[in-house]
Amino acid sequence: MRSSKLRDVMVIAETEGLLEGERTQVVRGRMPEALVARAKKRTGIDSDTELIEVALANIAVADDYADWLLSRRGVVGSEAELEF
Repeated sequence: MRSSKLRDVMVIAETEGLLEGERTQVVRGRMPEALVARAKKRTGIDSDTELIEVALANIAVADDYADWLLSRRGVVGSEAELEF
């Protein structure tokens, strides 16, 4: 994997025990060729299985900070001093 972010995602997933156990779950689907090609190019991953694993790990350990931050848009706490 090229990206240190993706390596970090996999380390977090491993630390959280998400990569333990037998690999018995089959996940498959038909994807647009251009989507798969671009994802492989950006990640440096050649294997479809590894690409799916990294994508699922990325979703599973995602940081929700951006969503939280956007949900706060337009909200000012009552304790905020607004006068200069």
